[in-house]
Amino acid sequence: MASSRYPVSVRAAALVRMERLQMFTFSVHWSDGSDTFVRRSWDEFRQLQKTLKETFPVEAGLLRRSDRLLPKLRDTPLLSRGGRMGRGLARLRLLETYAQALLATVARVSQSPVLIGFFEPQARDLESALPSSSMVILPAPEKPSPRPVDSLDIHSLEVQSLCCVQPFHTQDTQGRPFHAEAQESLDVLLRHPSGWWLVENEDQQKAWFPAPYLEEMAPEGGLMQGSSGTQFCASRAYKGSRADELSVPAGARVQVLETSDRGWWLCRYCDRAGLLPSVLLQPEGLSAFLSGPAILGREDREKNKVTTGPPPVPARPPLSAIQSRCCTITRRALVQNSGPQNPP
Repeated sequence: MASSRYPVSVRAAALVRMERLQMFTFSVHWSDGSDTFVRRSWDEFRQLQKTLKETFPVEAGLLRRSDRLLPKLRDTPLLSRGGRMGRGLARLRLLETYAQALLATVARVSQSPVLIGFFEPQARDLESALPSSSMVILPAPEKPSPRPVDSLDIHSLEVQSLCCVQPFHTQDTQGRPFHAEAQESLDVLLRHPSGWWLVENEDQQKAWFPAPYLEEMAPEGGLMQGSSGTQFCASRAYKGSRADELSVPAGARVQVLETSDRGWWLCRYCDRAGLLPSVLLQPEGLSAFLSGPAILGREDREKNKVTTGPPPVPARPPLSAIQSRCCTITRRALVQNSGPQNPP
């Protein structure tokens, strides 16, 4: 039976490394207006290509080459620049191009059960947290760089500007004092699972900074656009039986507007507000990590300053532990940019 929704666009979100396994994360936008994050391996994409050829032999060009519509699944050279991590990021971009090409083919292919099933969220995509040994690498924005091709730059990772919620004192990577004031903007260069992120201030000082002290900056008007509630994820599909209930697919990202101990929460999904059973909702895992820290309105932040103390500071791991989880390019860039370093 045909699905009521189908994927419209696919965007590369991150490379997730778990032990020796690399998973490619994508943000999928669906025809019903919803968005989900999914993780797939390289072998799963190869199996998808094989299944598509078996299901659509004409579009695959197996009968006549001139009839071929299915794109080729291209791979990167085994010896790629940047080592295994660099090859993984290159594969992420190639898979994004491949997925977009699939969705641009005829509706018989792009809206087929094969593609819909592949991009539907699986159990692992709905987990509220990644394994403790995971590392998330964000792809760099594709734009021309004025730097020489062979130069190393820590900004090879995507930079995001966040706001410091309270004053914090530490040392930069060269041992000099690093002081951040409340509401000061800091650029996040590297996110580490330990809770200590590499940031840079306006004076181009780089330092390891506790992630709980950072949040996204809201515009002067108050709430960030589309962030009037906490983001949660639907662990399974639900079809509303009353006019005041929502219907959501598995993996749907909803905004919780109001909680209740009666088991029904007021949520927003696809510009519609309604009730959902709270047992179906769980905190977002990977998607929350990729979306950045939780966003609060101005009134909420002011209230938190009065009613709560400073954010908790995670235990600082030794520098060797952080560098051991970085790719070769990042490790060399850290040394080049910072010189001799003491453990953070």
